[in-house]
Amino acid sequence: MKAFGFLSFGHYGPVPGSRVRTAGDMLRQTVELAEGADEIGVNGAYVRVHHFARQAASPIPLLTAMAARTKRIEVGTGVIDMRYENPLYLAEELAALDLLADQRIAIGISRGSPETALRGYEAFGYGGSDDPRGADLAREKFDTLLRAIDGEAVVDSDPQMAPPGRLAIEPRSPGLRDRIWWGAGSRDSAEQAGRQGVNLMSSTLLTEATGQPFHVLQREQIDRYREAYREAGHTGSPRVSVSRSVFPIVSAEDEAYFGLRSRENMDQVGIIDGFRSTFGKTYADAPDRLIEQLKADEAVMSADTLMLTIPNQLGPEYNLHVLQAFAEHVAPALGWKPNTEGPVQGDAM
Repeated sequence: MKAFGFLSFGHYGPVPGSRVRTAGDMLRQTVELAEGADEIGVNGAYVRVHHFARQAASPIPLLTAMAARTKRIEVGTGVIDMRYENPLYLAEELAALDLLADQRIAIGISRGSPETALRGYEAFGYGGSDDPRGADLAREKFDTLLRAIDGEAVVDSDPQMAPPGRLAIEPRSPGLRDRIWWGAGSRDSAEQAGRQGVNLMSSTLLTEATGQPFHVLQREQIDRYREAYREAGHTGSPRVSVSRSVFPIVSAEDEAYFGLRSRENMDQVGIIDGFRSTFGKTYADAPDRLIEQLKADEAVMSADTLMLTIPNQLGPEYNLHVLQAFAEHVAPALGWKPNTEGPVQGDAM
């Protein structure tokens, strides 16, 4: 592990105990949290994207505001649901964001997790999927997005307006493909990301259950991704991130929120989106014990970036306390390099 960031689900709503009552609260507080994390030295500020729910959506305006108010921290998504996107318009938006952010972006894209809406992407105007989950639609659009980012011409010019030929999407940001990630939920989808030469983003669940501990199964996913990357002939330094819920208990408030119950939790196996899946556990303990536990987590130590899922409804002040505690008491022992030391680098293949 070289770097860590926070991953916000962007929940909001007028529920008891929430300090994020409205969408406006969530957006402003996420920007505030990114500013504070940037000063601490945190490497990344990432947001989930969901539709038809009281959670973060339409990430580009939020990421633009975060980038404008910060200096060093990477801003990104975990993940954009490609089923809901126009790939050419998204290519334009990402290039503009990348240029404005001085290449400080990390855009995770995938089919997305199950949504509250049934085939909600069809309400956005995107149909034609043969898969009831829309996975084929997401993959096709992702391929189009990558070609557009790479500058492939996608439409004939109008001879009355331009010289004959074909036109590519503008603007373009050099090296943008190196800042695109695929959110893989299985070992097979990780291999496909490796073949495509994009970065790998893996979360706290895998849509597989082999009887292995979650971190071992996820480490296998990472290994298979890197092998597929090499075999495809890519020669870059791909990055890998994993997500975990990690809470250093350094105060009575931490103990009240994440104490005994979290200390005793284990990996879980259940059904999500029709797949028997493995869910990773929450880490909550004293810093010295957290260091031992995370060093024993094979996937955390194999990845370059650890995304800490945060309870955003507790507000930016508490979440900055969590990030500060991790940066001060845990991360240095895991190999962390703060954002003052420059952009995060992947492992050369």
